[in-house]
Amino acid sequence: MIAFVDGTVVRVGQQSLVVDVGPVGLTVQTTPSVVAGVTVGSRVRLHTSLVVREDGWTLFGFADPVDAATFEQVQTVSGVGPRLAAAILSVLGPRGLADAIAREDIAALTAVPGIGRKGAQRLVLELKGTLVAGVEPPAASGWQAAVEAGLVSLGWSAREASAAAASVDAAEVTDPEDPDIAALLKAALRRLDRS
Repeated sequence: MIAFVDGTVVRVGQQSLVVDVGPVGLTVQTTPSVVAGVTVGSRVRLHTSLVVREDGWTLFGFADPVDAATFEQVQTVSGVGPRLAAAILSVLGPRGLADAIAREDIAALTAVPGIGRKGAQRLVLELKGTLVAGVEPPAASGWQAAVEAGLVSLGWSAREASAAAASVDAAEVTDPEDPDIAALLKAALRRLDRS
């Protein structure tokens, strides 16, 4: 619904920011690492995930689209809500989580406050094979991370999204400085439809 927030930081909390996006200011829940990297008056662009509950709407923001996609994917595990998903990303990050899941490292997972042994085992069981280790893309292929995040948000697994984004021909990137993400996402979807 809200893919990203781009604006000026007007207030910094312990785990939230208020971002001026024109005529309104949005409160965005985020990780301590994002909070540590901004100051009041600085410009910020956060990739977001909107969580809608009976008692309200909460907007979560992340510095990287991979973080946002991982946040949404982790919430598919039974018993994991948005606060716990944010805690997992704060402690492990997407790469650390993918590595812990791939190695079935229960100790690393239980280092996250709120996750016990059974919760860690459930994370491994339900996420094994769906998270991609080494998800942080090199700067030259930043558009691939955006395409992967888009595919994951549409319901494809991280592995399928990564393969589809990698299969998009670099010749389809018409402007490397400002790639047309929508066109590249469509190209990746065509490849997924063929498989």
